[in-house]
Amino acid sequence: MKYKRILLKLSGEALMGEKQFGIDSEILARYAEEVKAVAHAGVEVAIVIGGGNIFRGIQAAEGGMDRVQGDYMGMLATVINSMALQSALEKIGVDTRLQSAIKMEQICEVFIRRRAVRHLEKGRVVIFGAGTGNPYFTTDTAATLRGIEIEADVILKGTRVDGIYDLDPEKHKNAVKFESLSFDQVYEKNLNVMDMTAFTLCKENKLPIIVFNMNKTGNLMQLVSGQKVGTLVDL
Repeated sequence: MKYKRILLKLSGEALMGEKQFGIDSEILARYAEEVKAVAHAGVEVAIVIGGGNIFRGIQAAEGGMDRVQGDYMGMLATVINSMALQSALEKIGVDTRLQSAIKMEQICEVFIRRRAVRHLEKGRVVIFGAGTGNPYFTTDTAATLRGIEIEADVILKGTRVDGIYDLDPEKHKNAVKFESLSFDQVYEKNLNVMDMTAFTLCKENKLPIIVFNMNKTGNLMQLVSGQKVGTLVDL
C-alpha cells in the first residue's frame, strides 16, 4: 500500500444521496464497505464527516441566527453523521471508535490524540466528530488539523466529482480536470479545493491532498494502493 495512514474527509451532503435532507442508508452502507476494504488491507483509517445534510451553521447565520450558536448546532450534526457511519461500519464487522471535540460521555470518547493514534495502530477505524470544537472553523479545517495531529500520510477528500476542475463540472461541460497541482498553483488559479484555513494548514505541514469521487466503487482502494485517481495537490 502506498499510504499507511489516511484521513478521509467526507461531506455531509454526500450522505444525502438523492434525498433532499438527512442520510441515505444505501450511500452509508456503500461508504462503509469501501472503508472496510482498505482497513482490512492494513491501512489505518481516520474519518471526518461534515454535517451539511442536517444543518449548516453559516446558512443559519445568514438567516439571522447567532453564528456561534449555529456553528455549535452544525458540530452536533457532524456527530449524528459520525454515529450513523460508526453503526454502518460495526454492522459489517469493522471495529471503530468515535471521538468528539465536544464532551459527550454517553455517546463517544473525547478526542485525545495519543488515544486516537493507539486505536489506529490497533487497526480500529477512528471517526472524529464535532469538528474542531470551536465555532468559525469548518470540517475541512477539522480534517486537516486531525490529519496533522495523527501524522496521516495524506488527506483524501471524497466528493461527488472525480477531481479538481478549472470550472464546476456539474455546471460546465467544457470543464478541464487537473491531474495534479501544487499548492501555489491552487492559490494562483483561485480554485476551490478546501477553505483557505484548511488549505494553508496542509501546505505549511506538507500534507498532500487528493480530491476524488467517493461514489465510484473501488476508488478508495485504488487510491491507497498508489493508482492515479482524482487530483493530487502537493508541494
